[in-house]
Amino acid sequence: MMQTQPEIATDVVLVGGGHTHALVLRRWGMAPIPGVRLTLITDLVDTPYSGMLPSYVAGRYSFDEAHIDLRPLARFAQCRLVVDRAVGVDPTRQRVQCAHHPAIAYDVLSIDTGSTPATVAVPGAAEYAIAAKPVPALLRQWDILLAEVERHPQRPLTLAVVGGGVGGVELTIGLHERLIKLLADLGQPSSNLTLHLFHRGRELAAERNHWTRRRLETVIRARGIQLHLNDAVEAISRDEATGQRLVRGASGVQVGCDRVFWVTSASAPDWLPDSGLSLTDQGFIALGDTLQTLSHPNVFAAGDVATMVHHPRPKAGVFAVRQGPPLTENLRRYVQGQPLKPFRPQKQFLTLIETGDGRAIASRGPFALETALAHRWKDRIDRKFMARFSDLPLGQMTAQGHSASKTPSFAAAIADTIRWAMPTTRKTLALPSKASPAAGAPPLPQCAGCGSKVGSSALAAALRRVGEDFPKTSSEAVLIGLDAPDDAAVVTVPPGLAMVHTVDYFTALVDDPFVFAQIALKHCLSDLYAMGAQPHTVLALVQVPYATPAKQAEMLYQILAGTTKGLLASGTPLVGGHTTVGPQLALGFACNGVADPQTLLRKTGLRPGDRLILTQPLGTGTLFAAEMQGQAKGRWIENAIAAMLTPNQAAAAIFRAHGVTACTDVTGFGLAGHLIEMTRASGVTATLNLDALPLLTGATDTLAAGLLSSLHPQNLQAGEFIDPRGASHPLYPLLFDPQTAGGLLAAVPAAIAQTCLDDLRRSGYPAAALVGEVSTAAAAQYALSIASPGGT
Repeated sequence: MMQTQPEIATDVVLVGGGHTHALVLRRWGMAPIPGVRLTLITDLVDTPYSGMLPSYVAGRYSFDEAHIDLRPLARFAQCRLVVDRAVGVDPTRQRVQCAHHPAIAYDVLSIDTGSTPATVAVPGAAEYAIAAKPVPALLRQWDILLAEVERHPQRPLTLAVVGGGVGGVELTIGLHERLIKLLADLGQPSSNLTLHLFHRGRELAAERNHWTRRRLETVIRARGIQLHLNDAVEAISRDEATGQRLVRGASGVQVGCDRVFWVTSASAPDWLPDSGLSLTDQGFIALGDTLQTLSHPNVFAAGDVATMVHHPRPKAGVFAVRQGPPLTENLRRYVQGQPLKPFRPQKQFLTLIETGDGRAIASRGPFALETALAHRWKDRIDRKFMARFSDLPLGQMTAQGHSASKTPSFAAAIADTIRWAMPTTRKTLALPSKASPAAGAPPLPQCAGCGSKVGSSALAAALRRVGEDFPKTSSEAVLIGLDAPDDAAVVTVPPGLAMVHTVDYFTALVDDPFVFAQIALKHCLSDLYAMGAQPHTVLALVQVPYATPAKQAEMLYQILAGTTKGLLASGTPLVGGHTTVGPQLALGFACNGVADPQTLLRKTGLRPGDRLILTQPLGTGTLFAAEMQGQAKGRWIENAIAAMLTPNQAAAAIFRAHGVTACTDVTGFGLAGHLIEMTRASGVTATLNLDALPLLTGATDTLAAGLLSSLHPQNLQAGEFIDPRGASHPLYPLLFDPQTAGGLLAAVPAAIAQTCLDDLRRSGYPAAALVGEVSTAAAAQYALSIASPGGT
């Protein structure tokens, strides 16, 4: 049988989850292009909307109302999501360097990472001030400050904001409004708060019209905020006696502050100078009218990180939003070989500036007014914009994207685009081979059987890169491994030890192959740790999606890189495997371990009186079921992924050191299924305290919404062995939730259970919990009972 699914031929990589790229994802999702894979690299799953930031600080919006959740948006756009921070671009090799991932290859790149406040030139600013960007760091510090005020409301509080542009003024007003209300709610006078605003200019918001500038100054002074105009901050230091930050202005004034917020002019990311991309004198990416860089026609940019050289505009969110449609259009045109369209941003635009207490200034050109209506207008505009990313138009998506018959050949198309968009440049884009299928062209049939194997050149390229980028894990036990061209690996077994074999294989539940490989490996190795064995060798079983040989090699590299990283901790060598192509990414491992046959951990080892300890929170099944339906928050999934990446190796060692009597890993059959296997094999019964179960964030929400794994109904059959009197507990369904890369469930003697638990929590398992105990089965009707509230 032959497959005809389109193969991946072109990689479009978006770096940064700013406003422009959020709009690109939404528009791309409505009409994806067959053969073109979209990837988003971002260190923020929840990206803040700058238009709502002042009101969010003031307490008028919730976190979800003021943030774009990029994970469901990426899923809607059929876009791979790589949660990491980009730290560089190599346009020659066409790769993006990341802080914690291997380099990611691209054919077409777009950058929308935003800017950062310029603090470097002022001594002490980088060390003692809280920068307005990145916004999540600012908001974390803001939450800490609010918590401190709630704990000690009677303490005087002095704050300073540096920067009197519109952003600095709005932040100052938002801080003041929220803190004054909080102090009033806590029964404290507003005089407990002193707020300073420093600005190097003679007037606030110098880029706005005269009336707006004067009105903002009036608003600031009317609030009792101490305004320091024409007083540039020259240094910030720390008062060793009080711990306060000392802000020194050019006028000689020095103010002691508990916090200093830095909202000055924007600067470019520090990795851009080494990127080789065209830059302005200020260090921002220099763009032409088509939003392409002047140096590399296959690299685009938008938002605050870039400047259109023919149409420079202020670094403001309104321009980033306006660039969304033309950037999407030109990315689509570029990969399809169509002429790009120039974009000319408007010179004048409406500005709505928050002035607090439900009022705002509406300003455009020389005209401005301040009313409550302007605030309501702004609120309506902002909510409508944010609704685009929560109310996704699933019914309007095209099934196949644009018609393949209308798409020209990729190589010819790109050449035409370069000639049209860059008529004077001599730079050329490295094009795919003419043998490569065009983006959107009818795919070549893919054979089954051995014809579905990944080609030797792609496999060799991936293995070569892994060997160059990662230290080699060697073992004297391996006689023939990956370095030899033989048909099978050959290993020796240490005398007196038994071999322990296990295998697991499943389709990808995350679309980042580097992360998925680590999750799958942790899942597979856990069987060995649960048996008391140590990993000896590993074989990989890999299926990559249909793609050109170059794309297959790149995916294999990411998978093998993740596998290698996961194996480094245990020093276990990868000795071979099998690779094939198919409709989706899938991965498994045949893991081989060694153990003393006299000290194997069996499910038959439970003893009455033992305490049950679970090392990892539950809920991956319901959370990922919810994500597939667009009902899970991105931060819930990121938290779950972090748990799934936590190895079980150290936990197994701690259990052995504390006299573990039985152990299993909690995976596909759920907590109930695996525990019942243990109780029935041991001839005992167990009691679980559901209130003590560690839970992943969001799991109770998705469980309550009835969002369950497709395996849940089969796991529920284990309920016949559970005392039905516990079925009314709201967490009862979680017992049957299948876990991917779950933790260990172990029984330890009661006398040392707490000591064991403390060691686990100190060793990287903060959610570890005592969840139950083992009892005799003499008169028990059920293998598992649920403790009554308050019981053990």
